[in-house]
Amino acid sequence: MRSVLAKSLVTATAVIGLTAGTLAGATASFAASPPAARTTGAQDVSALAENNLGLDRARAKNWQCWLKKRGENPGEVDGRLGPNSWKAAQREFGFRGADVDGIVGPKTIKGLQKHLNYWGGFELDIDGDAGQATRGAFWNFNETC
Repeated sequence: MRSVLAKSLVTATAVIGLTAGTLAGATASFAASPPAARTTGAQDVSALAENNLGLDRARAKNWQCWLKKRGENPGEVDGRLGPNSWKAAQREFGFRGADVDGIVGPKTIKGLQKHLNYWGGFELDIDGDAGQATRGAFWNFNETC
């Protein structure tokens, strides 16, 4: 019992010492490194960033409105496709069996392409590339809410 209590006391002291930075021998090398900054390419845009994929604010509002009518929660209908809008879109794409990626990346773009083909009658290649054809279809799909 005494050794268990001693081990617990030493462990607690070490944790407190490391937290306070005062334990003998503890250096900054033991501290966790800050996370590396994430770099993103044109297709790998974090869901935390605004990405309207070529839509102006009016058409982005129409997209948010459409998502809302489908029972999704895109957040404020403000014409800025940020994390709430894309999470709502990804949930909607999931109903069609899309394998979304949590970012506005190739998998989410494939979901968008499937969505545009199904709801808009477009004949897009499902290639995960948000190129001119996909952006044009997305623009046309969001003419109205």
